Amino acid sequence: MTNMPFGFSSQDPDDPDKGDSSQGRSEGGAGNNPGDNPFGFAGMPGPGGNFDIGQLGQMLTQLGQALSHSGGGSGQSGPVNYDLAKQLAVQQLHNNQRTERPSQEQVKAIEDAVRLAELWLDASTSLPAGVRAVQTWSSVDWVEKTLPVWQRLCDPIAQRMSSAWLEALPEEAKQAAGPLLNMLGQMGGMTFGSQLGSGLAQLGGEVLTSTEVGLPLGPSGTAALLPANIEKFVEGLDRPISEATLFLAAREAAHHRLFGHVPWLAQRLLATVEEYARGIHIDTSALEDLAGKIDPSNPASMQEMMGSGMLEPKTTPEQQAALTRLETLLALVEGWVDVVVADALGERLPGADALGELVRRRRASGGPAEQTFATLIGLELRPRRMRDAANLWRLMAERHGTEARDQVWDHPDLLPDSSDLDEPLDFADRWGSNSDLDDPIAAIRRAEEAEKSEGDSADDDSDSDGSDGDAKS
Repeated sequence: MTNMPFGFSSQDPDDPDKGDSSQGRSEGGAGNNPGDNPFGFAGMPGPGGNFDIGQLGQMLTQLGQALSHSGGGSGQSGPVNYDLAKQLAVQQLHNNQRTERPSQEQVKAIEDAVRLAELWLDASTSLPAGVRAVQTWSSVDWVEKTLPVWQRLCDPIAQRMSSAWLEALPEEAKQAAGPLLNMLGQMGGMTFGSQLGSGLAQLGGEVLTSTEVGLPLGPSGTAALLPANIEKFVEGLDRPISEATLFLAAREAAHHRLFGHVPWLAQRLLATVEEYARGIHIDTSALEDLAGKIDPSNPASMQEMMGSGMLEPKTTPEQQAALTRLETLLALVEGWVDVVVADALGERLPGADALGELVRRRRASGGPAEQTFATLIGLELRPRRMRDAANLWRLMAERHGTEARDQVWDHPDLLPDSSDLDEPLDFADRWGSNSDLDDPIAAIRRAEEAEKSEGDSADDDSDSDGSDGDAKS
């Protein structure tokens, strides 16, 4: 990933044509004109990393003045300015003419499609309907309705990035800065909010349903489709938009059956993303190398260093483990939805197979979410093994029936892991040989109680040994 998360790219996300604003400028006097400084502040540290406390104070004073004029502190109670993110996203969607309101005909068509999809899904899964409300969104609606979940996903990485930079400051710099460090946090919140706004605008202009990215981004129990994006999606396809709407409504309804009746699933998905974000590690020693390589007479050198990847977060083993778990869980969700929808619509909707393949390719390649997630939270959100998961779920239904297949979702410990996706036959055989097939939760509880009993017995033995030793002495 060449661009760092949350706006650490060297380009202005709102104007990619700006590029390196210092190109073509004279090197002489670069440090005297704030417009020649990539950050807009005079008095940057001198050559070789020499740190001047007086220059730092001057720079932070200028930063405080800039924040007071820009209103950087308004609407920001955490590490990201979400008011700014929302404003930028809406503005970019308006500029791209992606804010058209759904018509009454589109609202009725989507409500009818979800209602019909729910009837057909009843025959292909034992999980009951999870949709309590149906809504038709514009791209702006999508941004507004999903922003609370984005806040939960983005706060951990923004907090970690901010704290890493603070930890990297020399102690004398922290003492000299004092309360002005809060202004640095506000500036970081504005930068993060700007990057988030651009990402949400891009994704909001392409996403088809509230659950397309595999995460429960919208309100619980609310099925939502975006008809303007669906029209764009079917351009070039030899299928009517009514078929695509019904197909996507079935996928949306199937997702809500999982999220609504598997109580731990949504929490597990979001917690795994948070776990990945919290594991971000920045090698702060790179700051020393960076200071030594910057030529203060050449503002472009700062941008070159920032774009070189020196300060990009390093993937830790814990992050890689979280990413593997997340990809496997996403694949299991998407694979289950794929199989259930295919069974429900296969003989009823003429274009179901073609639409299913199109959606699988869109999801497997990352779809509109891949680059957005890579930019916002530093990972590629992609169910890479969706086809393998679909094969496993179909095999389970053939071997044990749809009720037993859906029973796998009763507890996270029952779910297949990545090795089971390699050998789905082994997983199906193990499930079939389980004597507790009719009540797997009871089996898990008995196993937990057995472990607890063993632990209590070990404690009793230890206490008994100690008492004997005291008696003998």
